[in-house]
Amino acid sequence: MSKILFLTSSHRFDDDRIFFHQAKELLKQGFSIKICSLSAEFSGEKEGIQIESFSILETSIQNKIQTFKKVINSFDPDLIICSEPIAVIATKDFAKRKNIHVVYDITEWYPSMRMVERFSFPMNLVHAVKFFLVQLYAGFLSSHYIFGEETKKFPLAYFFPFKKKLISPYYPDDVYIHQNIKKLDPNKITLCYTGQFSEEKGIGNFFEVIDSLSEKKTELEISILLVGGARKEKDEQYFQKLLSKYQFPNITITKSTSFESFTSSYADADICFDLRSLNFENHHCLPIKIFYYIASGKPVIYTDLKATRIHMDVSKFGHLVDPKDANAISDYIIKYIENPEIYSTHAHQARVEYEKRYNWNAIKNDFVDFIKKAIK
Repeated sequence: MSKILFLTSSHRFDDDRIFFHQAKELLKQGFSIKICSLSAEFSGEKEGIQIESFSILETSIQNKIQTFKKVINSFDPDLIICSEPIAVIATKDFAKRKNIHVVYDITEWYPSMRMVERFSFPMNLVHAVKFFLVQLYAGFLSSHYIFGEETKKFPLAYFFPFKKKLISPYYPDDVYIHQNIKKLDPNKITLCYTGQFSEEKGIGNFFEVIDSLSEKKTELEISILLVGGARKEKDEQYFQKLLSKYQFPNITITKSTSFESFTSSYADADICFDLRSLNFENHHCLPIKIFYYIASGKPVIYTDLKATRIHMDVSKFGHLVDPKDANAISDYIIKYIENPEIYSTHAHQARVEYEKRYNWNAIKNDFVDFIKKAIK
């Protein structure tokens, strides 16, 4: 029985992509699986998968690398799948000594804006270059690449074009989907936002849309469903200012739920939104919750990002928009209300598109075959 080790510094051991899709699928195929994470404390077994996880994300780089190395040496894997450059770097000596392959699963834009935001000019540029070189080094050390989407292929697929690669998006397994296609009520509507409550992720844009809609349709009962929370103090302050500014009467705020119950948390929503900012990084990052929304049968209104536009035709089940144009976005909502047949078409077509193209079953065999071939 071949052994596969997942290494991740910033994702939890029970991450939706790593644990609930990739690891569980490889376990079904007869592999022995272990996950090592540095962002949450846990040691034991979960659903047949070994977990050795530590809460040391804020410690030194050297400590994180040494922790990874100890787990690698003790598990003695036949293949290692890494989610970040630091994890790849930690595999260097073992992979060379044991002559095994290392798969780099690239799901984040690197370096991300949050990695350099604490530095002022010009040091932010210096660190951006440094992190970029670290990414290239990780790409050099890896033998195989998995890209979460087409737009994340740069720079590694271009610097190392002959390394084996796979595009494996974030499509959900239907076992985790709570389907709830709504019939739109002409007198009331529930609008939903999930995730981080921050300016960059677009919650301010979302509130502006609701304000515009309420001014245009004064008789409409608007319910707001928020699932998630602020991660940083500045984001919490920003969110509280929004609440004070708008004082919407019908607003429900719930904390993030477990992955298994995520799609149930927004079951009452009529439309789901993601109005994150337009910037270079976001243009190269596909917002993954769109696949869960459409699997649930929810029309969506999303920022018009390059990554989203390239990957799918959102016009079949929603709209791509300028996140700052609250007036145009509220008009799209009104169009749904005044033309319920359009809403119904988008809701049902969302589920159809998920079943045809955007589900885990459509890509899992490619993933498994890629991993099997990567094992020497």
